[in-house]
Amino acid sequence: MHVEQNPVIAAASSRRPRFAFMLQPEFPMNALIMATEALRIANQNSGQDLFEWTMISDHGEAVRASNGMWVSAHHDLADFPRCDFLVVLEGNLPTQNISAGVRGALRNAYRHGSMIVGVDTGAFAIAAAGLTGDRAPVVHWEAASSYHEHFPDSGTKNQIYSIDRQLAFCAGGVATLDLILDLIGRLRGTVLAREVANALIHTPRNDIHPQRTDDNEAGETKPSLSRRIVALMEGNLDFPLEPKSLARHLGISVRTLERCCLTRFGQTPNQLYLRTRLQAARNLLFYEEREIKDIAVACGFSYPSVFSRAFSAQFGQSPRAFRRAFRETQLTVRPEIMRMSRTYRSDPEVLAEKATR
Repeated sequence: MHVEQNPVIAAASSRRPRFAFMLQPEFPMNALIMATEALRIANQNSGQDLFEWTMISDHGEAVRASNGMWVSAHHDLADFPRCDFLVVLEGNLPTQNISAGVRGALRNAYRHGSMIVGVDTGAFAIAAAGLTGDRAPVVHWEAASSYHEHFPDSGTKNQIYSIDRQLAFCAGGVATLDLILDLIGRLRGTVLAREVANALIHTPRNDIHPQRTDDNEAGETKPSLSRRIVALMEGNLDFPLEPKSLARHLGISVRTLERCCLTRFGQTPNQLYLRTRLQAARNLLFYEEREIKDIAVACGFSYPSVFSRAFSAQFGQSPRAFRRAFRETQLTVRPEIMRMSRTYRSDPEVLAEKATR
């Protein structure tokens, strides 16, 4: 863990720090649980109320997480109390819910000295609010290509979290716990942070730890050739490079390229490239609302029909069916309305009335 002092953290450490969790539709429940459980255990182990936290949402209503569970909010974006850390919990719909209220709340909290924390795809809202500046955020690796599409002048960091002045970013998942443990250590000491980590049966990782276990092969101090091959392919999705061009960029022979792809991935360079482009397309379908034909072009397919056939062969369903399948589960209306609707549809009198029509 980094222990250098940060002005925002220094100010928060002199009082009881407050965390406000901004719940966005389809937010990752695991991130919320890990963060709040770490804070709760810190309070429990210390025997004091060292930290407090609250839930906020766009209109103060319950928000549906990506796993289908609903979480109640205590405040809306217009009246939530002053906080030291405003944590943006964003997930599968990173561009669809950045309202004027969200942007305004982020700017206002930043202006009043809060640290803004983007979890998973929370960097989208922070960048849309104009707060990122020249800093490259941490975004979940699956959403990195989508982030670059929306913010082409900004790079992203391949690490699990970062803390830089008034901004912090986290890749989501278990990395949320690593970030919160770092903050607990800076605010209340590393001894307490270790106690919390032990209680959660977790070995803390530092901020620069790579997001994926296959980013570096065991024992490598720099990116392996296989990782460099994939990174080059991921960086050239719209206009795929021929094997000769790939080899030239990597400074190797075509034979070496082919041998590495077959040994590491069991595929030829062209087969690996196609799989890489299709995975990128799948991520864009998941996180974006762009036309399928535009996603096809962005991933190097000249014709939507060619893209659809290749996608169906890889994932067993068409791009349109894939998008429709998970969009149908992303219901963002109020839970009480859904319950009323289900009750109404199953009411005996209602059913009897329908039967006589």
